[in-house]
Amino acid sequence: MEPWRDPRRGYDYGYPVGSAAQAPQVSRQPPPRQEDAASGGVLKRSLAEVERWQQELYLRAVRQRVAAQAQPAHPPIDIGGMLARAASRGSGFSGPPSSPAFPGLSPQPSSTLSSLTTGSRMATPPMQQLLRRQMVPAPPQAVVARCPAARPASAREMVLLQELEKQLLGDDDDNNGEAGSACGSTVTSSAWTADTNTMQNELNSITSAAHNTTSVPVTRSPTNSASSSTASSTASSSPPISTASPRHLLSEAAAAVADGKHAAAATHLAVLKASSSANPRGGDAEQRLVAMMAAALSSRIGIAPISSQQQHLAAELCGGEQRAAWQVLHDVSPCFGLALHAANLAILDAVSGSRAVHVVDFDASVAQHAALIQALAARRACASLRVTAVCDPASPFSRAQTQALAATGQRLKRHAQQAGLEFRFHAVSCRPGEIDAARLGCVEPGEEALAVNLAFALSRVPDESVSPANPRDELLRRVRALGPRVVALVEQDLSTNTAPLAARLADACAHYGAVLESLDATMPRASDQRARAEAALARKAANAVAREGPDRLERCEVFGKWRARFGMAGLRPVPIGQGVADAVRARLGHAHARSPAGFDVKLDGGRIGVGWMGRVVTVASAWR
Repeated sequence: MEPWRDPRRGYDYGYPVGSAAQAPQVSRQPPPRQEDAASGGVLKRSLAEVERWQQELYLRAVRQRVAAQAQPAHPPIDIGGMLARAASRGSGFSGPPSSPAFPGLSPQPSSTLSSLTTGSRMATPPMQQLLRRQMVPAPPQAVVARCPAARPASAREMVLLQELEKQLLGDDDDNNGEAGSACGSTVTSSAWTADTNTMQNELNSITSAAHNTTSVPVTRSPTNSASSSTASSTASSSPPISTASPRHLLSEAAAAVADGKHAAAATHLAVLKASSSANPRGGDAEQRLVAMMAAALSSRIGIAPISSQQQHLAAELCGGEQRAAWQVLHDVSPCFGLALHAANLAILDAVSGSRAVHVVDFDASVAQHAALIQALAARRACASLRVTAVCDPASPFSRAQTQALAATGQRLKRHAQQAGLEFRFHAVSCRPGEIDAARLGCVEPGEEALAVNLAFALSRVPDESVSPANPRDELLRRVRALGPRVVALVEQDLSTNTAPLAARLADACAHYGAVLESLDATMPRASDQRARAEAALARKAANAVAREGPDRLERCEVFGKWRARFGMAGLRPVPIGQGVADAVRARLGHAHARSPAGFDVKLDGGRIGVGWMGRVVTVASAWR
């Protein structure tokens, strides 16, 4: 057994690395004595050399700060400069003679430091590759950081930097074989792997922090801290001056509302309200749209409790005034009136040649059925018309609908008498799951032609996103079971069902903005009817963007989704022909000769889309 060798005598670096014959077998050596460790035999550095070495590695030339600024407890660490300087020195460094240990440190080195030292001997080449990855070149010239002071080095970072210096300078006192620590512990390869990963993470954080600190551009700080804080507080408290477009501010406000940042949303909405016209009838269509949407978003972050706001908006949307104003919009806006006319033409084509016609309607309106009565009477083939109005008692719209049905029936009877057509009107109250032929009074198919009218009605029926029973699809399945000749569908081409708030807002702005612009082309701005129609649009916009979950009572969908629903219910499309599209365009020219150029009537895939300046507002289609 080889005698123990005093480590204070130094090591012969002439042995080739990895030579088992030449290198001493330190793994069998007994642990060093306490007095040897205290005298510096293990650490191999004198106090003067260690102080000079620390100053050389850790103290970097940094531009002086102002005299009044306090210096940190430890100098800032310049990893890039240290690595570059240490790498340039090479690996020919030899340790100084033995001397007393570091002041302030324990005479016996810690197990962590010893483990790291032992592990560094075991995996020197991988460590060199790791260090090459960690090296960050220093900037070409010193840059003053804007941070108050550099972060002092922690004890863990000091240990890591010592190990880093040993690897860079080749301070190895053993071969690459197994070696025991000065404390008698042995580090396995798995433990060294864990320590290497820890060191790599630590070096990543230190290097990135140093790099970020030294890469900040030079800025002049104010000499008076009180004036600086006053200026910053004044800038933060002053309202923002935004040059963004109103629709961009609406989008930003909607995003803030969706994220729960009501203060930021209120700031954007305040800017929008200040820029919009205070007169509801003033401003152009864009200004009125911005005011409408800003009011809708404001209702979500109002001071009043959410429950009271929901009840108020629901009462307005489902009330009698909203229903009457919606009927006015059908009368004055070609985007809605022409779609209803296209649905009537599809019904007329389906029941052509029948003596008796039965129409089941889920939201009967005077305007649509009065025009249907006139068209049936003009054809002379039909002798009688029966209309069955279906009302869902569970719907929040049922109260206003029921109250209006009696007056609707009386007005339609007068129209039928004037046209010389036998007419019967009947109202039925039943849920979607209760609809059947017997309850609706449907007779044998050969005795009368059955048609179902779904004009702006399905969007008010909840779907699977609101109710697990999915009344919307249940209604379609029940309608198919009736065996009608045609099912006429008219809906707004608008996605306000399951889309997120930002998407609903963008689609609603495009949709209702087109409707408002179309009203400018057909009605004077001071018209009372126009004011009622725009109020109805504003309530629908508030429902689309300000309500979530079951509180969003109207849920419109684009035509593609309606097509999927009808297909799943077993209904197939009945293409609308070119003759119907020509008739709708002819009606547009006769009824709205003032400015029909901006309106679009487009026949696409067997359906008719009516819109303004390229934006489709409503879509009419037929199914069977």
